[in-house]
Amino acid sequence: MAKKRASDGNGKALVIVESPTKTHTLARLLGSEYKIMASVGHVRDLPAKELGVDVERDFAPTYVDIKGKTKILNDLRKAAQAADVIYLAPDPDREGEAIAWHVAQAIDQPEEKLLRVTFDEITKRGVEQGMAHPRKIDLKLFESQQARRILDRLVGYKLSPLLWKKVQKGLSAGRVQSVAVRLVCEREAEIRAFKPEEYWTIDADVEGPAPPPFKASLDKIRGEKAKIATGEQARQILDAVGPGPLTVESVEKKDVRRHPAAPFITSTLQQEAARKLRLTAKRTMALAQRLYEGVEINGAATGLITYMRTDSTRIAGEAIAMARDYIRNNYAPEYLPDSPNVYKTKKAAQDAHEAIRPTDVSLTPASLEGKLDPDDLKLYELIWKRFVACQMASALFEQTRVESYPADKDYLFVATGQVQKFNGFLALYEEGVDDKENGEGRNLLPALKAGDALRILKIDGVQHFTQPPPRFTEATLVRELERLGIGRPSTYASIISVIQDKKYVLKDKGRFFPTELGEVTNSLLVENFPKILDAGFTAQMEENLDEVEEGKVDWHRLLHDFYGDFQSALALAARQMRSVKAEQTDIVCEKCGAPMLIRRGRNGKFLACSAFPKCRNARNLDNGAAGVVAAAVAQAAGAGVEGAGGAAAPGAPEVLANQTCPNCGQNLIVKMGRNGRFAACPGYPKCKHAEPIRIGVKCPRAGCAGELVERFSAKKNAVFYSCNQYPKCRTVVSDKPVANTTCEKCGHAFLVVDPKAETPTLKCPSKGCSFSRPVKP
Repeated sequence: MAKKRASDGNGKALVIVESPTKTHTLARLLGSEYKIMASVGHVRDLPAKELGVDVERDFAPTYVDIKGKTKILNDLRKAAQAADVIYLAPDPDREGEAIAWHVAQAIDQPEEKLLRVTFDEITKRGVEQGMAHPRKIDLKLFESQQARRILDRLVGYKLSPLLWKKVQKGLSAGRVQSVAVRLVCEREAEIRAFKPEEYWTIDADVEGPAPPPFKASLDKIRGEKAKIATGEQARQILDAVGPGPLTVESVEKKDVRRHPAAPFITSTLQQEAARKLRLTAKRTMALAQRLYEGVEINGAATGLITYMRTDSTRIAGEAIAMARDYIRNNYAPEYLPDSPNVYKTKKAAQDAHEAIRPTDVSLTPASLEGKLDPDDLKLYELIWKRFVACQMASALFEQTRVESYPADKDYLFVATGQVQKFNGFLALYEEGVDDKENGEGRNLLPALKAGDALRILKIDGVQHFTQPPPRFTEATLVRELERLGIGRPSTYASIISVIQDKKYVLKDKGRFFPTELGEVTNSLLVENFPKILDAGFTAQMEENLDEVEEGKVDWHRLLHDFYGDFQSALALAARQMRSVKAEQTDIVCEKCGAPMLIRRGRNGKFLACSAFPKCRNARNLDNGAAGVVAAAVAQAAGAGVEGAGGAAAPGAPEVLANQTCPNCGQNLIVKMGRNGRFAACPGYPKCKHAEPIRIGVKCPRAGCAGELVERFSAKKNAVFYSCNQYPKCRTVVSDKPVANTTCEKCGHAFLVVDPKAETPTLKCPSKGCSFSRPVKP
């Protein structure tokens, strides 16, 4: 352990970290000679209620103490005054450097007393290394964070009031978050504009001289890739192929190696935790922070992983040796490669920290069962397995391709199969995938040779439809942000969290949808600030901020270059941005006779009198005449009403064509209540009839005359479907049943929407039945 630097006084060395959790771990590792205190995050920031940036004075920031930090700062100042030396030890990144700088400013001690130390891992080894290499605060690293903070303040503080004026109060815009919202909106626009195209495949179940039977698919027609557009073309091919047999033309076998994935960096950890553990990026980072700072094990706080904000796959030599020793002692010799596996770090990576890995490989997940919280253990197991597996031997597969023809050699059929010869790293860990695999590689093929006859057991033409691009999940949105260079490893989680908190996007069954508010706001920002909302511009700005850190770009120059164009665009938008704050209707205010307007509030759209503030009449949007409101909104948006080529106009209540009010005969409309959606009479408050939403599917229970209706479980926060004859009939279906469908395999009365499918898919709800098919257009 490095000895503290002592001055003439007798005070203890003071170590200031940002997290109270970290103080316990460090106190055990450093001993009683050191006083450990926490700043509890940032202590100073730009003021909350004013810009805090003097644009005319070279973007000079004004920093103030954060509300609620007075006692913490007073305690730090008192301890700093008594200390011989002060170690500033927040996290080893931009934010940590900024916290260290602000703490140094706040405690106001001589520069010679202040030392900056960082810990890549909070273990005895990591802390000793950190304390042995103290340095001064890295001003370039701090300036990079400061420039980012000022940029974000300028964009947010200048754009947000414009959105309040043009859309609704309380909205905010952000330099990076608005680009993320744009990605979600543009993906939704792609899906809406997508027109499915029909295509067919020809699949044959065949049997050779020896079992087992296997599947062969039509691959080429007259030497060209098979493209079958219609059922008629498929039938012509089936007639030409006839009853068979097929004759094997060639059998090709080759060995294929599959290499282990690199150890985790921040983005890949967030993606894999989303796929395998269903964790949000925000939750993943909170758990990883806890594992890094130290978890109580056998009465002692222990740091279990290295620093979790990194974009480097670099691994320390001693860590590689730990992993190889573990593999050598726990697996057969063939599982350990002759030399360590080395992974290339991306060109743009900062490479300031190692990859995310366990600090001690001997602390296996099994040894920590019962000592960690369940979520902590799951994430640690993911990190531990990924790291150890990255140093194991590659897996080996034998891949086989069988080509065969019918009597008419115009048609080439191909069967592919894959057999695992050596599992290698797969014995421990397999990386998750975002898109479903087609399963072809798992086709088990018998021993075959050229000239063998393949008896056709069954041959069919299968109809398909092209599918739109899938909506983003947490994993795929992080991957897209990383691919485009938007944000940095430390910001992905907060970006995704903020756009949901601001209600610009919502997540349903693991996928992101833009809200109407998100789409309206995005449309206005893209129209008026195309440069700021451009992914390429945002990525370039991130690179420029990295260059500030490297000392290649002056942060004042960067802000000047940005602000000139931004100010011009802002002035133009103030004059030209269209307002969507109020939309005209033909509804008359019952109190003063003035026209009612559709306005936006915190809880969505509502009707308000245009004579405000003289008349303050307001009511829920769906209390008006549904048809009039829908027509008015559609006219204002320049779009047709439902039935003229699209969905109902934004803001109009959804009208249920198959449900009418038993009292007054009007079609019921969809309303939202405390217990989810329900059907209600549009004549409210004169008519107060309400009932569950029917979905047009009869109850599948034998002898029951009921039908399924939509329900909501507050406990599970999920929609489900049950029989309207409850409690006589207790039939319940979790996934949404679809009217006018039946299972083509087992004959079940209806199919349901598959919530886990990447693209719109229906599946059979019967246990043991695997039937599924794409949604037909």
